[in-house]
Amino acid sequence: MDTAHRDALKTMNSMTRRGRSRRAFSAAIAAGVGAAMLPLVELARAQDAPPQLLPLRTPKIDHLDVIVPNVEASARFYMSVFKTTLHAQPFQGGQRYFVLFGELTANRQVGYVAIGDARGRGSSIGHFCTSVFDYRRDATALAAALTDAAEKGGFGKLTIAGGFGGIFQDPDGIEIQFLPAPDTLVTAAVPSELVPARQGLVTPTSVDHVLLHVADLEKGVRFYRILYGKESQRTSNPDRIWFQIGDTRLGLEQAPAGQKPRIAHFGVKVMPFDRGVVTAGLAKLGATVLPSPDEPPVVRLRDPDGNVFELTAG
Repeated sequence: MDTAHRDALKTMNSMTRRGRSRRAFSAAIAAGVGAAMLPLVELARAQDAPPQLLPLRTPKIDHLDVIVPNVEASARFYMSVFKTTLHAQPFQGGQRYFVLFGELTANRQVGYVAIGDARGRGSSIGHFCTSVFDYRRDATALAAALTDAAEKGGFGKLTIAGGFGGIFQDPDGIEIQFLPAPDTLVTAAVPSELVPARQGLVTPTSVDHVLLHVADLEKGVRFYRILYGKESQRTSNPDRIWFQIGDTRLGLEQAPAGQKPRIAHFGVKVMPFDRGVVTAGLAKLGATVLPSPDEPPVVRLRDPDGNVFELTAG
């Protein structure tokens, strides 16, 4: 505490102990006590201020999911691509599988792709999850703030499920999930013996990015600014805009004519690999290696169900 604060407090205490009049006490404040105490008052106000809700306080994109007609076949495929472990949990009369993007630690913090039953809806990348700091505390307030911001921004009314782990849709119908940060593998999931562990082609480390195809690029950018703040500097590809979210990225691109908005593909960071060996191995697994606008060592592929993802060495 500096000299001004000490002198101010000494004066206030002395006047209180002696029972001085209210007028004298006020005069002391006017003489400089109030100015000396101002930083402490402001600190108290800051501590009582409501937390920032938007843009999100988020460390990264933690996971995503694919929905497929045959979850066991898809789990076998992904485990043949990724040298990792598989977990599973009972879900709606079947199994939901989790292909881990790294080692499962004691606190269960690990990225992953979940594989769920499409139940006649066709195959797709279902949602991506952005974990949020203090989400358990702020879920209700965050839902209200996001709904209000979307309406004021001209995006219409969002429907956001309350409680833990609610999934909602952006204005294009693309599904987003919030979970407490850092996200953890669901505690109901246990190691699966469906396939042997660590037999794949590449070793995954985390989610790298998710690319969305949106109905209107500039409108999509305005909406995602609400969630993630200002986009990153636009790259040499003017048709693609990125938001940096921790060490992960969210990309937006105009949906091709005649196609609905959707999660177009996702990227997984993996340990360095031999491109020739990996592409040959993918072909044997029934995947289709696709052209990619990114330079090697990126490999883009379509899985047997039609979902597209990338392997990015780094």
